[in-house]
Amino acid sequence: MEQTAVTGGVWRRRVRTRGRVPAVLAVLTAGLLVFHRVVPNSVLRVGSLLETFLPWLGLVIVVLSGLALLRRSAAALMALLLPAAAWTHLFGGLLLPVEESGPHDLIVVQHNVSDENTDPAGTARALAAAGPDLIALQELVAPALAVYERRLAPDYPYHAVRGTVGLWSRHPLTDARLLDIKPRGVTEPWSRGLRTVVHTPHGEIAAYVAHLPSVRVGAGGLASSRRDESAGLLGEAVAAEPLETVILLGDLNGTVDDRGLAPLTSRMNVARRGFAFSFPAALPVARIDQVMARSATVDHIRPLPATGSDHLPVTARITLR
Repeated sequence: MEQTAVTGGVWRRRVRTRGRVPAVLAVLTAGLLVFHRVVPNSVLRVGSLLETFLPWLGLVIVVLSGLALLRRSAAALMALLLPAAAWTHLFGGLLLPVEESGPHDLIVVQHNVSDENTDPAGTARALAAAGPDLIALQELVAPALAVYERRLAPDYPYHAVRGTVGLWSRHPLTDARLLDIKPRGVTEPWSRGLRTVVHTPHGEIAAYVAHLPSVRVGAGGLASSRRDESAGLLGEAVAAEPLETVILLGDLNGTVDDRGLAPLTSRMNVARRGFAFSFPAALPVARIDQVMARSATVDHIRPLPATGSDHLPVTARITLR
């Protein structure tokens, strides 16, 4: 009788503790989702690194759910409601059905075509086949630039190129100028910003095309100081833009959750639907190719099929007010 009581006590303790680990991890995951801005960036830029891959914490929830079921832990399953609710709050809206297009919509394509692209003609055909009103390109270099100009001209008679970035349009463009977003310490030729005015049937729009500095992940964490500085300069330019409606298309080398892009995301609307992971093209894990707007709504963003670039193109629908 005494032996049975001891055995029963051990079994009850195991029942109580076997879900403790997944429950604790569930609470920790919820904390990272809700309070990711609290994670410091001063050391190795851990905060930005976390925010780059923030949506992927959903996979952690899936794994923990399987572990909780395997251990038959009701407590762990209850704890998982916390990160599930947090993830749904942050990203669930991106999965909602796409709304129908309206008469004031503008379709845009954003693509870093890569300066090592061996098929610029095929890339140009693929982008034009999506039927956008605007096509923004980065890493435009000779002789590929001439190929893009020739192949896109029939459908996009208006274009502006400054440095290695350009915009092709079905609508007239005016006032194209170089946008200085070069960070301090860059001594080599570096022209990665363009501002122009698009004369659409619905009014004038200031269009910005940008390619922010690359970031690297290594032993020293996330090297993003130049990217962050360039984003700040771009944010200041957008803030000073006299036209009410602004569209920004570019390879920003950061996700919309990354605090390094806060000078832009605090001033502009981002996509309401779609994840559109764009990099790397072989196995996309993050969307660093962005479409943002001021006084307009980015309704939906999605990736297009791969081209000869290491990025996937993305296309977005913008509703003008």
